[in-house]
Amino acid sequence: MARERAIRVPSGRSPRRAVQPTGEDRGQRAIFGAIALGAVLIVLGLLVQQLVTLLLAVLITIIFSLPLAACATRLERYGVPRALGALLALALGVGAVGGLIALLIPTLISQVKTLIDAAPSLVHSIELKISSITGQRPGHVASQVQQYVGTYAHNPSRLLGPLASIGLSAATVVGGLVIAIITAYYIAVTPEPLLDGAASLFPPERRPDVMRVMMRLRAAWLGWLRGLAIAVLIIGVLLYLGLQLLVGLKFALFFAVFSAVAEVIPYFGSLISGIPPVAYALTVSPGTAVAVLAMYIAIHQIEANVIGPVVMSRAVHLHPAVIAFGVVAVGSVFGFLGLVIAVPILSLLMIVVEEAWVLPRERAAEQVIRPSASPARAP
Repeated sequence: MARERAIRVPSGRSPRRAVQPTGEDRGQRAIFGAIALGAVLIVLGLLVQQLVTLLLAVLITIIFSLPLAACATRLERYGVPRALGALLALALGVGAVGGLIALLIPTLISQVKTLIDAAPSLVHSIELKISSITGQRPGHVASQVQQYVGTYAHNPSRLLGPLASIGLSAATVVGGLVIAIITAYYIAVTPEPLLDGAASLFPPERRPDVMRVMMRLRAAWLGWLRGLAIAVLIIGVLLYLGLQLLVGLKFALFFAVFSAVAEVIPYFGSLISGIPPVAYALTVSPGTAVAVLAMYIAIHQIEANVIGPVVMSRAVHLHPAVIAFGVVAVGSVFGFLGLVIAVPILSLLMIVVEEAWVLPRERAAEQVIRPSASPARAP
């Protein structure tokens, strides 16, 4: 016989009954749950944003360290200590950039100031040219520009807020760059601990593959840096010579430097950089605008068909369509800095996917398709 267990209730106490939550309790719990979920999502969003910024800083620091490490390795073959070789490379790079800035800044400041002062008349001239071509009445853009410039010219105190914000942002960027350059120097002097530490995160049998991936990334990023430097130099020089000597356009140095700097953003930088010079040339004459546009197209075609295939494609191995769509995706996730280093990020994703997914599947398929090499049996 199965024994029945009696539920003993202590004397003086009544058995507890399950309290059913009312509709009001359920509503309060739902509200508190929604608030808690929203708080968790906000915290996760902030953490992800900070994590993305940290990843960008680490990636930029590693990219800075690559040319320093390459120069230090090459000088080390001639008996130069690695620390001294990296320091010489850093001094040479900083000196070249600083000298170029010191050479161009005075002329650039003068041209930018003149261009800003002439902005209302230039906009009005563009409106007149467009109205003469389309037959429509000129708009009120020039008067708005004149009013905007005049407001800040007569009340310079209004510029204090924007200038303070710009100055704070510039100081933050400069401070971050200084920290990144110093850290890149130390990475270039002793890269082995970081490489071994990154490889130690994986199982021992996978560490040779991890080292091969890092060497591929090093070669791809160095090739991208080399191609970018060549592209910036060629575009800046050719545009300045063409705009100054062939077309005789004012502010040729400003337009050339602007286009060269915009080259760091693949594809879209070259498109955006051509708008200001063509618009300014339109104030001179439609023929001048056509000549400037043709010059921009020709120079960027030289860059796209010579520098891209010869220098960048051999190192990065990315299709132009992949870069074009990838730049938009990377920029939407990482912001403006993501646009600048979109090619290294895309090459990182491509190499990791290829090494972790594509190549193992191809090797497995080859082993299945390849016939067995066992010797035939004799009859």
